[in-house]
Amino acid sequence: MIEQFNFDIQLIFAILNGKVSAAINRKLSRNFRQNGMEITPEQWTVLLFLWEKDGVTQQELCNATFKDKPSMTRLIDNMERQHLVVRISDKKDRRTNLIHLTKTGKELEEMARFIANKTLKEALHGLTLEELRVSQEVLRKIFTNTKD
Repeated sequence: MIEQFNFDIQLIFAILNGKVSAAINRKLSRNFRQNGMEITPEQWTVLLFLWEKDGVTQQELCNATFKDKPSMTRLIDNMERQHLVVRISDKKDRRTNLIHLTKTGKELEEMARFIANKTLKEALHGLTLEELRVSQEVLRKIFTNTKD
């Protein structure tokens, strides 16, 4: 069946090279800046996870955001400099730091969620609910097929 499908090679290259996610990230970054928020889309993904579950390990953040440990370390370092998060030693295991939101990090939630939702609506403009449902299911299957 799939052998008979005529693939759009430009679309395949765009997907493989991350052009769709890069375009959404550029738009999200621009929308954050235009609204006076000095956070990156990568920082937003960390904040989004912490708004749902504060006080997690760096490894939990890596798993949730699909980032490797060195990238996450740099990201958290930058977020600490911006006073968005703080590392606190785990009382049960002092070798482990738990990442917690600061007051500043917590205060960004409402505006950041609003801007992210606005950006997603802009990116998905013109798509029907059925197209979105099918697209989400297709992407989920592709991701499952290619996971380690």
